[in-house]
Amino acid sequence: MPSVTLITGGLGFVGSHFVWAAAREGRDVVVLDDGSAGTSPELPEGVEVVRGDIGDRATVGSLIRRRGVDAIVHFAGKIQVGESVTNPALYFDVNVVRALALLEEARVAEVPRILFSSTAAVYGEPEAVPIPEDAPKRPVNPYGASKLTFEHALEAYGRAYGLRWAALRYFNAAGADPSGKLREAHDPETHLIPLMLDAGLGRRPPLTLFGEDYPTRDGTCERDYIHVVDLASAHLKALDRLAAGHAVGPLNLGTGQGSTVREMVDEAERVLGRAVPRSVGPRRAGDPSSLVADPRRAEEVLGWKAQRSDLPTLLEDALRSRT
Repeated sequence: MPSVTLITGGLGFVGSHFVWAAAREGRDVVVLDDGSAGTSPELPEGVEVVRGDIGDRATVGSLIRRRGVDAIVHFAGKIQVGESVTNPALYFDVNVVRALALLEEARVAEVPRILFSSTAAVYGEPEAVPIPEDAPKRPVNPYGASKLTFEHALEAYGRAYGLRWAALRYFNAAGADPSGKLREAHDPETHLIPLMLDAGLGRRPPLTLFGEDYPTRDGTCERDYIHVVDLASAHLKALDRLAAGHAVGPLNLGTGQGSTVREMVDEAERVLGRAVPRSVGPRRAGDPSSLVADPRRAEEVLGWKAQRSDLPTLLEDALRSRT
């Protein structure tokens, strides 16, 4: 029987890019999304999209059985750090309670493989960078804590029930499909790259730099930006490894190189050929100073390495999707 992969959150930024990457390889996929992100990306012809909540076990179970799902790629979730600080109840509900309902229905339906969209926020304020997978996990915001809780659940299900799982810890997902068909969009938009490009294009008010007193080389937060196309390729490789019967567990997805917010703005100005209006505001609650991946384990386990994540390529692809 052909393999069928259920993609939760397949209408979101990373999820929709993965749907396209999987379809280009001829994989059979079905999307489950509740539409809460407010986006309607173009998806490949013939991909079934089911509107539903990951916490609705009846919907999840019926879909798994109807389509013969044997793998789940779980993208659906809440992702805004600031919102998680002001509304932690929402984050633990969606990212833990409802995700556990999905996981339990998958167990009952005997789905053998789950690939989870996790985050570098599980590390909190790291003791040293770049960050390896075995670094201490001390999240400084409810977003990171909720993602780490689900990782613990996957590990427990693996030990107790034989579930094969992977948790891919993204650093900063960015960029867009080179075709320009897909774009990064959130409502409200909180991510740096779309905000600064749109500010430079005159579509938004000036960009706010949240804090300039961090212990980094220029006082602004440092992040490891990873192209969404590179993320999608890592997911495909992880699925293949799980399908071959191998363990994966947690993996960092990044480049191993960090860029500060000011450095990103400088590069955006070069790509745009114009200034990005900006102002400096206070720090955002829950923002670590520096998050840079040690991606060596992903290379060792998956044979994967970022290919499109140099800043000029990443920003040019992002800009193409917005013009």
